[in-house]
This record gives sequence, C-alpha cells and structure tokens, in this order.
Amino acid sequence: MFTFTHKSARHGFTLIELLLVMVILAVLAAIVVPKFAAHRQHADITKALTDISTLETSLDAFQVNTGRYPASDEGLQALVQAPSNVTGWEGPYIKAVPMDPWAHPYIYRFPGEHNPTGFDLYSAGPDGQEGTADDITNWGNNK
Repeated sequence: MFTFTHKSARHGFTLIELLLVMVILAVLAAIVVPKFAAHRQHADITKALTDISTLETSLDAFQVNTGRYPASDEGLQALVQAPSNVTGWEGPYIKAVPMDPWAHPYIYRFPGEHNPTGFDLYSAGPDGQEGTADDITNWGNNK
C-alpha cells in the first residue's frame, strides 16, 4: 500500500520578506553612511594639512641649501629636480610633488601674498576653487 505524505517544504523568501530586509538595510545605510562621509572629509583635510607641513619642511631645506625659496614659476617641482639657475641644491627633497586629496595640485607662490617674507602654500580644497572658505592654507586657521 502506498502512503502519500504531504511535505510542506518552503523554498525561498516571499516578496514581503525581501522588501522588509531591503528597508532595514536602507535605514541602516541612511544612518551609517553620513557618519563615514564626515570621517572621510576630516581625513582629507588632515591629509592636506600634513602634506602642506611636509612641503613646508622641504621648502625650508631647499632655502637653507640654496639661500632662497623656489620662485613661483619654478614651483614645487624645484624640490624634485634642481632648477637650472640654482647652486647648492642637495635634493631631491621629496620623491614627487603630491596632489591634494581632491586630485588638484597644491598652489605655491613666492613671495607670498599672505606671507610676504615667505611663501604661500595651499590647497584649493574640496571645491577646487582658489580663494573660497574651504581652502587649506599655510596661513590662518585651518583646524
């Protein structure tokens, strides 16, 4: 005699269950992602400040060795490769000229507008526009 048993096997998830999981993940992402974005922004600013400090040290070493800072037209590249008209250069002072965290070049001017006896060195910040509130500079308060 054959007996048939009915097995109630459930395969997969219902649409409601899947939607519920997606809503929970979306809520968690809405809470967590902005916190990471704020940390990322702080990390980028800290990196730019660190790069500026490192470049300042390298520029000071260039000045000690050569008796002058690189001219604006020589730029930060003078820290990597000796300009043709300089004596006493003992570099390279850095391996390569870094880009800021937003993939823009650091801006160097000598003599500086803000540091008339020295140089201005800064990043145009996240917006990439010089002279705006988000610039990260070697003068003023960037903290």
